[in-house]
Amino acid sequence: MNLYTRHAVTALLAALAVGCGAPPAAPPPRPAPSAPAAAGGHAGAPPPSAAKAPFTLVASGDVLASYPAVLDAAKNDAPDFGRTEGAPTGYDYRPMLKGIKPVIAEADLALCHLGTPLGPLAGPFTGSGALQAPPQVATALKDAGFDSCATASGHTLDRGDAGVRATLEALDTVGMRHTGSARDAAEGSRPALLRARGGAEVAHLSYVLGDRRATARGGRPWAVNPVDEQRIIADARAARRAGADLVVVSVAWGTEYRTEPDPTQLTLARALTAAETDGRPDLDLLLGTGTLAPQAYEKVNGVWVVYGLGDQIAGSMKKQEGTWGTAARFRFTPPERPGERWQVTDAEYVPQLVTRKKPLRSINLGRTKLWVKEHAAIEKTVLSRGAAASGLKAGS
Repeated sequence: MNLYTRHAVTALLAALAVGCGAPPAAPPPRPAPSAPAAAGGHAGAPPPSAAKAPFTLVASGDVLASYPAVLDAAKNDAPDFGRTEGAPTGYDYRPMLKGIKPVIAEADLALCHLGTPLGPLAGPFTGSGALQAPPQVATALKDAGFDSCATASGHTLDRGDAGVRATLEALDTVGMRHTGSARDAAEGSRPALLRARGGAEVAHLSYVLGDRRATARGGRPWAVNPVDEQRIIADARAARRAGADLVVVSVAWGTEYRTEPDPTQLTLARALTAAETDGRPDLDLLLGTGTLAPQAYEKVNGVWVVYGLGDQIAGSMKKQEGTWGTAARFRFTPPERPGERWQVTDAEYVPQLVTRKKPLRSINLGRTKLWVKEHAAIEKTVLSRGAAASGLKAGS
């Protein structure tokens, strides 16, 4: 990072933290989407000669950051809330994630899903119609320890091209990688290539199913990635050729508030996990979001599928399942010979919920004896397709 970039990032980071400063006159240069994540987070940069080591990957569900209750909580948690002169200007999402931060921070690579487009510091921010959340969300996700965020969702294009740009610029500013939407064709043609601590190269891909706007975006097919079975397989193979040891695919799909995967999810999961090249699966992990409720984990054709991670940040939802979620945690071990498949040697789910009463917080149910009924319901859902027999365990 050169001196100019470091100073620009520092200035904008300060503004994003509480929303009370102005962005720098010139934005920092956009990082190349195909470059490995920089040192200083989970993703280290070992020398090419270093042997690749096992690593733990964690992924969590939808971040719905503009719902009214969420906005109110972020405003109340801002450092300048309650000041006597003028209205508070900031939003702070970091306290919401404090309870789950250890799970994310302890991972060697952590993935999130952004279900709400981000806007400029001045807003407006809304949780209905065309969604738009404060850019301080990016600061909180980075602070929690996330390395890359899937951005393809049913709301990606709520604010058009300007919303896509604002979202990706906020993520770029805090050093978060992203995949699923793009500002131009060149960016849209590259996956997020991440280097996990230990040296593994991981490609993160993201798609959305059923968003009419994604299929009617005219001459900008790169704005958001729609689900297309053959396209996903082709992208996974291209990522492998580009050097990825593992390919992780995030898909926003399914039926809202349904705790069982629908037929479309089951069919697509079977097709994607069955794809292989030279006897090796093209996908190593399939992560589902967009269901607004947790769904089953299942090993399909030897590949772990999470049909629905549920929600990571949510407000007052229509059903209580909308405040439930899980963090998926998988330990990947390298093969004995280069070019062969990495193996999952440990598979866990961490049950979570978002409190319905103030203050709004994401709670790790694996580290509390409260919310017993909710914990049991999430466990029943997650294990409903036989994941326990495949080695899935509850984590904390």
